Amino acid sequence: MPRFSIVLPVKNGGQHFKDCVASILNQSFRDFNLIVLDNVSTDGSVEWIKSVRDSRVKLFESDRPLSIEENWSRILKTGRNEFMTIIGHDDLLHENYLAEMEQLIQKHPSASLYQTHFRYIDGYGRFIRPCKPMKEIQFAEDFLATQFLDKIDSTGTGYMMRSADFDAVGGMPVNFPNLIFADYALWIKLMMRGFKATSEKECFSYRVHDSVSKLTNGVVYFNAFGEYVEFLDEIKKNNSGIQAVIDENGKQFLLKFCESLAHRLLKTPKELRSIGVKELVNSFYKYAVLLLPEQDFEPLDRPGIKWAVFFDSNSIIRSLFLAANRLRRSMKI
Repeated sequence: MPRFSIVLPVKNGGQHFKDCVASILNQSFRDFNLIVLDNVSTDGSVEWIKSVRDSRVKLFESDRPLSIEENWSRILKTGRNEFMTIIGHDDLLHENYLAEMEQLIQKHPSASLYQTHFRYIDGYGRFIRPCKPMKEIQFAEDFLATQFLDKIDSTGTGYMMRSADFDAVGGMPVNFPNLIFADYALWIKLMMRGFKATSEKECFSYRVHDSVSKLTNGVVYFNAFGEYVEFLDEIKKNNSGIQAVIDENGKQFLLKFCESLAHRLLKTPKELRSIGVKELVNSFYKYAVLLLPEQDFEPLDRPGIKWAVFFDSNSIIRSLFLAANRLRRSMKI
């Protein structure tokens, strides 16, 4: 039985999908299989992967179009090897990824999650920047603190785990809309079973372009954040380390996302959303009561949030703001 399984969900991945598969099959460590979960692709991806003559490739097709949540939920139904990793169809594994993972597992056999450093690339594969540095050992509370303080780069690609642990925690939590924040919840649940070990070597590339999360409108992102807050509230009840991180850094985390989501919602056409920025901000008061019941929380003291509420309440000013934003984006291009 092979050592590793690489799981690749895809829908109309195009050339990026082909490049991703090529990077996987080019691993120097050969003891693995590739599980492709195709979601009714119409761009020739299925025909192409079937033409790849490699016994390590296992294709699982769907008989109907699936949501991203439904497609990723199929991971639990696949027969995976002892260790597994999930990769986005537009990302790339470097040739030494699995070899480095094997060494990391041998070095830290009691870890419950493994990772390497990585680089960001653009849609053309050009280097953007390296990821932020990570410590070799991180426990769940350490990881959460770095997320709250924006000191870590984390994506859905590049993490290695035992298939048994993945199954034990219920797999990728598909209650998160568009799987936004779902990966964070999964990594934390897995780290709570042990710890995360990270190699200092750069072993994969994460592609930055118009992804699902980047194009998601403000309401969907807001709903996903609400799920994440409920997740944090649940795990802090029986974990003093998590509770301490939330007590110390939770306010900064909530304020950052309140402002970020207020601006995202402001840019979302009103016909595509069911709430306004003011309603969003009111929800953050509730989140603060849930996570930080003993602390004062006043998001409207933050100018970026206060002005977002004002802009959203005035159609003329909002139109001017959106026009200025479009102009700024066009100038960047």
